[in-house]
Amino acid sequence: MRDYLEFEQPLREIEEKIEKLSAAAVGGKTSAQNDIRKLRAKFAQVEYELYQNITPWQRTQLARHSQRPSTLDYINELSRDFLELHGDRTFGDDRAIVGGFARFNDRTVMMIGHQKGKTLKERMQRNFGMPNPEGYRKALRLMRMAEKFNRPIITFIDTPGAYPGIGAEERGQAEAIARNLLVMSRLTVPIISVVIGEGGSGGALALGVSDRVLMLEHSVYSVISPEGCAAILWDNPAKVPDAASALKITAKDLLNLGVIDDIVPEPLGGAHREPKAVCALVGKALTNQLFDLTDLSAEQLLTRREQKYRKIGAVDGLSPEKPHETSPN
Repeated sequence: MRDYLEFEQPLREIEEKIEKLSAAAVGGKTSAQNDIRKLRAKFAQVEYELYQNITPWQRTQLARHSQRPSTLDYINELSRDFLELHGDRTFGDDRAIVGGFARFNDRTVMMIGHQKGKTLKERMQRNFGMPNPEGYRKALRLMRMAEKFNRPIITFIDTPGAYPGIGAEERGQAEAIARNLLVMSRLTVPIISVVIGEGGSGGALALGVSDRVLMLEHSVYSVISPEGCAAILWDNPAKVPDAASALKITAKDLLNLGVIDDIVPEPLGGAHREPKAVCALVGKALTNQLFDLTDLSAEQLLTRREQKYRKIGAVDGLSPEKPHETSPN
């Protein structure tokens, strides 16, 4: 049986009935087979209606699903000859960030991303995809290496946020994130980011200052989690769904706001239902974006990247204030 989320319980109930009927059916009786066919048709209808009316909070739950394809899943499916590189050359290696050179469409690129893990043991080893400063410094080292060899950069974003532990703060977590933002804004090679699951705050943005930002249909990208927002504004866990709606964290919302550039569709039920199909869709989207960016000069890339981020949050009809003139003495 599938691993169902809380809001998918109506589907679980129908599937349980199908399994019971299938187990009880003896000799392929026509009546039992007809009942199974009717239940499967009902399952398809309920699933379609459920995902037609999915809420931002339900999308958040899908984005966090433990079986969603991870960064390494995309790297292994989309590329070959992946050479993982380790360490920040300052403190150590952070397994919450993975990266290295790989061949994508017969072109060498640098692939970097958050890695959460899927089992509890792996998630603990990967710190649940929450990088320490050395993780961001590793990513920065790899991005500078890609620039040195004139290779495009592809990043996969999937983190609840940067790790907020005491050790991380002592080693300069905020500085590491800020430096990534600064350096990524000035890199002279194409950068494409894909939000594949959860894009949490500065911990996500540290890999997301890109020429093109894509999001999977059921991924989320926000400055704070819905739970954190509900705690700060209302001090009420029951307000979490309202916070998710107010934050405008879905791919559709962020496309309308100009924060992202395109949405990669997912199969009905989410990316974890058909991982290979989703990887193929992401690969096609990356191919199209790379084609558009490859022939741009470094100067063009930098100019367009700056314009892209200056537009975010701009309000039509407002012009910058003119500096106050100082009257002559």
